[in-house]
Amino acid sequence: MTALTHPRVLIVAGGLTHEREISVRSGRRVADMLRSAGCDVHVSDLDERVLAELQDHRPDVVWPLLHGATGEDGSVREVLELAGVPYVGSVPTACRHTWDKPIAKAVVQRAGVPTPESVALPHSVFRELGAADLLEMLRARLGMPLAVKPARGGSALGVSVVEDPAQLPGAMVDCFAYGDEALVERAVTGREVAASVVDLGEGPTVLPLVEIQTAGGPYDYDARYNTGRTEYFVPARLDEETRDVVVEHALAAYRGLGLRDIARFDFIVDSRGVPWFLEANVAPGMTEVSLLPQAAQGAGHDLGKLYRQLVEAAISHG
Repeated sequence: MTALTHPRVLIVAGGLTHEREISVRSGRRVADMLRSAGCDVHVSDLDERVLAELQDHRPDVVWPLLHGATGEDGSVREVLELAGVPYVGSVPTACRHTWDKPIAKAVVQRAGVPTPESVALPHSVFRELGAADLLEMLRARLGMPLAVKPARGGSALGVSVVEDPAQLPGAMVDCFAYGDEALVERAVTGREVAASVVDLGEGPTVLPLVEIQTAGGPYDYDARYNTGRTEYFVPARLDEETRDVVVEHALAAYRGLGLRDIARFDFIVDSRGVPWFLEANVAPGMTEVSLLPQAAQGAGHDLGKLYRQLVEAAISHG
């Protein structure tokens, strides 16, 4: 296929999820980078105008930069499949499996990647069987500390690390504010590391690992998107053997989940040097402080050129 001089790219960002602000910031940032690389870019919110854009202006490719449900559960990509328009990112089935954290953990574990022991339960079970007894059973099974998070969601919204059993009921309430199913897992302490993967058409490549260190407290929503609370190390401060294991696990997770083009995987490396898979993301944040762009720059990539290569790869595989 002959390369297009000025590929027409439609970026879809925004939507009505809790992560709308980050999606908008990601969309603007990627649009600026693509324009610097010679692409003809239009940004649209996730509303009825998207279908009009697809029908009336027929972009060469769509880049869904949507965070949260709809954008990451495969729904928008299903619509793009119906419209017959190429898009950057994974196919709908892979998105659905990755968006659902308990399913993603099971798939990744079958691929040989360690992930903390966990239990996933809907809110209705706590109402019907009694929260107090269930919480005690969870604590007895998984021990302390525990990580409580929505089974589907991103940007650490509704996520708590519980060290005192008395804090567990409140953590469950916070979690259920963002979804009707909770994933409760044994909390692993250590270095937080992100492994970003890109595939420009010649197979997946893991960018330099990014280590995240917060100035006290968890790597929550505020620490992720506001400067000052978090320090990043690119590459991560890991020995070569541990780094190679994280890279191997990221590629195994990428292939096991059937992902395409771009993804990010979050790990905790414990005190023994064992990397534990926490979750995967089919639509990584692309803001100025997001992890994948930092990793790409750490590898020496010009972001505009890299994003254009992703666009061209998406056009080529249709």
